[in-house]
Amino acid sequence: MHFRKAAPLFFLAVVSMCFSMCSSTSVKDNGKKNGKDTTLNKPDFAFNPLSDQQTAAYQAAVEDFYETHFVKTGFNGAILVAKNGQIVFEQYRGYSNFVTKESLNEHSPFHIASTSKTFTGMAILKLWEEGKLSLDDSLQKYFPNLPYHGITIKMMLSHRSGLPNYLYFMDSIWDKHKEMTNEDVLNALIVHHPRIQNLPDKRFQYCNTNFMLLALIVEKITGENFPDYMKQHVFEPLGMHDTFIFSIKDTANYNPTWSVSRPFLMDAYDCTYGDKNVYSTVRDLFAWDKSLYQHTFLKKSTLDMAFTPTSNEVRSMHNYGLAWRLFIKNEDTVVYHNGKWHGTNTSFIRLVQDTATIIVLGNKENRNIYQAKEMENIFNGKSEMDKLDE
Repeated sequence: MHFRKAAPLFFLAVVSMCFSMCSSTSVKDNGKKNGKDTTLNKPDFAFNPLSDQQTAAYQAAVEDFYETHFVKTGFNGAILVAKNGQIVFEQYRGYSNFVTKESLNEHSPFHIASTSKTFTGMAILKLWEEGKLSLDDSLQKYFPNLPYHGITIKMMLSHRSGLPNYLYFMDSIWDKHKEMTNEDVLNALIVHHPRIQNLPDKRFQYCNTNFMLLALIVEKITGENFPDYMKQHVFEPLGMHDTFIFSIKDTANYNPTWSVSRPFLMDAYDCTYGDKNVYSTVRDLFAWDKSLYQHTFLKKSTLDMAFTPTSNEVRSMHNYGLAWRLFIKNEDTVVYHNGKWHGTNTSFIRLVQDTATIIVLGNKENRNIYQAKEMENIFNGKSEMDKLDE
């Protein structure tokens, strides 16, 4: 009799203890499950659904543009266009591998070239949100021997550091038959001290060295390899399962992009990351785009800062925020980042006021891809043919 009465009490005590331990573990793991990040912000933005008629109209207009501007110019790649968080047009054309003749599909990753900078930049801002760095941190905090002073993380995010571009100065330093790593470039900066382009924060000067070093800063802060960190803490939590960062350990799996008639074989610069080397799909980039609208990865206030112009010494509609190019005309803002590397041409365009997104990825050289911005007319009735920076 006493045992029967005590048993439920004992059971409740055990359950209570387990619940307490589980809760404690959850807090200690800081939102991680099985070593992976599971924490994203709750969406704070809702898209207005399109009617069937609207969807059909957008689809017809985009398809007409696609056939005229891309297909007729030898397009080999993928395109996805969305309005209000809904795909209105998606198409895959050509080969993912020109040797094996493997056709492109929704899982075929493309080298997205400089569009990769958006991921590096937003990873830095995530660490800033978490209090793990300051945007006013100097380069010397992370690289004490680096002979460039007065340069902050924010200056690198906005291309105002004045640092020399490694894609140029390494030509005279490095054995072109050997793949270089980010650490190799860092050591070259320390040993050879190539001349700066400008004084720090003097003016905007687009420079790949900025984002190559930012990737190393992520590694310094987290203690993790940058490709692994991004896979675990950015791509996987956002559902970007076909996205990865190519590095020197992946050279055996290199899949070249193409010019009109020949492949671009791997060269010395193909293993550095941060400034490039994210491989992704149009669907994964669409997931990235939705997270930016819904503020699930970064807070709205952080993105507002990232989308604020930082280069105002020359009056222009063209500007640069933190890791994003900006085109601002009247009340409209285009947040975008195109890319070019070997045979890769990429266009990732966010028409913010229209909640429309245009993503075009090509793996066979085709500069017509940069005409994607002209699809703006489909969503807002404007025909502003101003060219976006590549």
